[in-house]
Order: sequence, then C-alpha cells, then structure tokens
Amino acid sequence: MMGYKVAVVGATGNVGREMLAILDERKFPADEVVALASRRSVGVEVSFGDKTLKCKALEHYDFSDVDICLMSAGGSVSKEWSPKIGAQGAVVIDNSSAWRMDPDVPLIVPEVNAAAAAGYTKKNIIANPNCSTAQLVVALKPLHDHAKIKRVVVSTYQSVSGAGKDAMDELFSQTKAVYTNSELVNKKFPKRIAFNVIPEIDVFMEDGYTKEEWKMMVETKKILDPAIKLSATCVRVPVFVGHSEAVSIEFENPISADEARNILRNAPGCLVIDKHEPGGYVTPYEAAGEDATYISRIRTDPTVDNGLVLWCVSDNLRKGAALNAIQIAEVLINRKLLTAKKRAA
Repeated sequence: MMGYKVAVVGATGNVGREMLAILDERKFPADEVVALASRRSVGVEVSFGDKTLKCKALEHYDFSDVDICLMSAGGSVSKEWSPKIGAQGAVVIDNSSAWRMDPDVPLIVPEVNAAAAAGYTKKNIIANPNCSTAQLVVALKPLHDHAKIKRVVVSTYQSVSGAGKDAMDELFSQTKAVYTNSELVNKKFPKRIAFNVIPEIDVFMEDGYTKEEWKMMVETKKILDPAIKLSATCVRVPVFVGHSEAVSIEFENPISADEARNILRNAPGCLVIDKHEPGGYVTPYEAAGEDATYISRIRTDPTVDNGLVLWCVSDNLRKGAALNAIQIAEVLINRKLLTAKKRAA
C-alpha cells in the first residue's frame, strides 16, 4: 500500500513541533513528511523522530502531490492558503479558528463526531476545534448520549502555551524577574501572568464575553448538539502546558455521579482519576505530554435537577491541537475517505 505525503505548515511553532513528534510516535503511514514555514524560518531545522527536517517556504511550495496538509500557522495564513492548498487536491486539517464555523467545513473531534469528516470534500478543509473545546466535548459526549445535556457552565484555567512560544517565554522571564527583583515586562499578555491569573483570552466582543468564551459556545453546539446552552469564563493561568476546566452540567434526565464515573471510564479518550482524598485527581502538570482527557472530582450538583460537576484536564498542545489533527487524518485513512495520490517512483 502506498504511504501518504504529509505537509506540516507552521512547523517551527509550539503546535507544529508537537505535530511532527506525534506523527512519528503514532507511526503515521506517511512515506514523506515536509516541514513548511514562513520565509523567515526557511532552513530552520525541526526534529521528526530521530531525523531532522529543514523548513521550506510555504509561499513557494507545490502541493500537487501532497495528500494531507496539517496547518498550524494562525488564522490569517490559513484564510489565504487553505483554499489554495485544498484546490491542489490536498486535504487541509486546520488548527486555527478561520474555518471552524464555515458550514461547508466539518469541525471534528474523532471521539465525538468522526462520521462528519466525510463532508470535507466541499472545500478539502477540516477544522480542528479550539483547545478548550476539544477536551470539553470529549468529556461531555458520553454523558450527553446517556442523559442529554441541557446546559453547561464552564470556567477554564488555560496554560500559556496556548498563546504560543513567546507567551511561554514571558511567563518564564517574569517569574525570574520576581525572584531577581528585576522589572516585569508585559508584551504578550495585557497584565502580568507570573503569580497572577488573567480573565481575558482573545478579544472582547459586544456582549462582554471574549472570543475564546464565544468559541467554546458555538463550537460545542456544532460538534455535539446545537440545543446545548453553554456559558464560559476563560482564564489564563501561570501554567506552561495543560488546560484545566471546572464544568457544571445540567441534564434533562437523571444521572448519578457513580453512573457518570462508569460511563466516562469506558469512553474513548477519557481517563477517570477520581479518588476522594488528598491528591486523588489530575492537575495539568501530570497531563502534560499525555494524550487523554483526564476527568476528576465528579460529584452531584445539588442546586439544580439532574446536575453534575466535574474537573477535566488535558494537554492543550496534544489533544487540544496536534494530536486531534492527526487523529482526524487517521479517521480519513481508516474510513477510506482518502486515498494516497499516485506519485512518480
């Protein structure tokens, strides 16, 4: 069987590097992987397993023999390039928010709505959800199937890696500045992030919600069920990798904490770690570098009928981004929705 040719756009960024690592880890059936980036990153070396790839320029690349393009170069690059790449017959799996709400573009979390991936042929583009949405819907889906979710209230505790490498550097340098009594400089964040939390992710919208909070609302509806009502407060916390969420869920039908625990234990992509004792739950520190969505602190919410509360944690660079994109590519292959292009030997 012919292997696939995969291009990774944005290969020098946090998520691009993670994509290359995961392609190798999962032994993805690629016989060629190309690293692409902006002109200023041409020649930069990135690792792919025990090999090194030199980045080539996106602007000059010919995609006519590429099967899958994993795109993680931001919204404006994706808006311009994804349709051009799709037109050359490569399927673009895009990690930005550019295409998520386009009705002709499937928005996919494989554990939740893999079947919808078949709709990619309209534009040859599939969207990867927002990192905080991805882990949330993995946890909500099996519970929704069992007892039908009416309403969700979620507060997030999102790590700085979600805002890119510069954001990670800023947390590091500010933390150092606190200890050495030097000046703290805010470039990437509107306020200091070291020893602080910031309830602002993405831009503010008319209604007072931020764009990140809005994304969680609309993406959950598109992926899981348009009838679900969701309200979010998204907060940046001084953690390097791993997003956490406190989630209150109101169901149409009765469901106990024990039932929820059993359902989630058997659900794809979920790992329940829920002992009611000191340290009997998962924090972002343990979730970093792992693939699962970890679920802890499952308990009844006595303030509503059929209510549950839970804590969910995942590595935002993996399930929230790179891993999910590669799982989407695996769905295309496993469901025979994509065949490798014939390439000259």
